[in-house]
Amino acid sequence: MSVWPAWEVREGERTTRWLHVRLAFGDGARVDALAVVSEGCVCVEDVRARPALALEDLAVFADWIEGPLARACGAGAGPADGDVTGTGAHRGRSTWPPGPEGWRLAAREYRAARERGADPVLAVMDATGHSRRGALRLIGRARDAGLLSPRHARR
Repeated sequence: MSVWPAWEVREGERTTRWLHVRLAFGDGARVDALAVVSEGCVCVEDVRARPALALEDLAVFADWIEGPLARACGAGAGPADGDVTGTGAHRGRSTWPPGPEGWRLAAREYRAARERGADPVLAVMDATGHSRRGALRLIGRARDAGLLSPRHARR
């Protein structure tokens, strides 16, 4: 993820900043946005995504960009230019365990979301920090390992 300034307007003691935000994922997906920061409030003016974002993804978009925007505006530690590429393709979370342990945890999140009546893919995305494609891939691996029931019953 990277954040860089577009322009800034100062009126007296009040400053309004426009910032470009780019989230690029390892699978080629990309989200570009224009955010406005003024008096501690953040407004997203424009969002463009390839492939298109699902409504669930758009709902958590603010969580994805909150930290990098704060660092770019000088609130908190971080690189001066707002570049946070060191976080990797997992949206800032690198603690998710790889392999079978990660599959078990993803399966647990998936089942818990189904029991609550929530979207299980979104629950795995939130828990792992993966994109929708990454979460679906992780769910598929959990299914292949026998941790989740098959997607379709075989005849």
